[in-house]
Amino acid sequence: MRTVVVLVEAAGDIENARDFYDTQDAGVGDYCTDSLLADIESLALYHGIHLRQYGFFRMLAHRFPFGIYYRDLETETQVFGILDLRRD
Repeated sequence: MRTVVVLVEAAGDIENARDFYDTQDAGVGDYCTDSLLADIESLALYHGIHLRQYGFFRMLAHRFPFGIYYRDLETETQVFGILDLRRD
């Protein structure tokens, strides 16, 4: 199985998503975090099958409107950012 590494910037994006959804309703932020982490973990199996955008692969999150941007290296997959797709 392939190693998936979440870079510091992407970890900050996950925290920002959690904080935003926690202001909407209690507990939704944790659910969002769990959902995004499950999507990221799936990259261990499904890396490299997504469309390329801006030099990165982009996987769409399943339950929340986020794009997960990553690069495939020889030995690992690096997640660079998790961006809210409702923003410019």
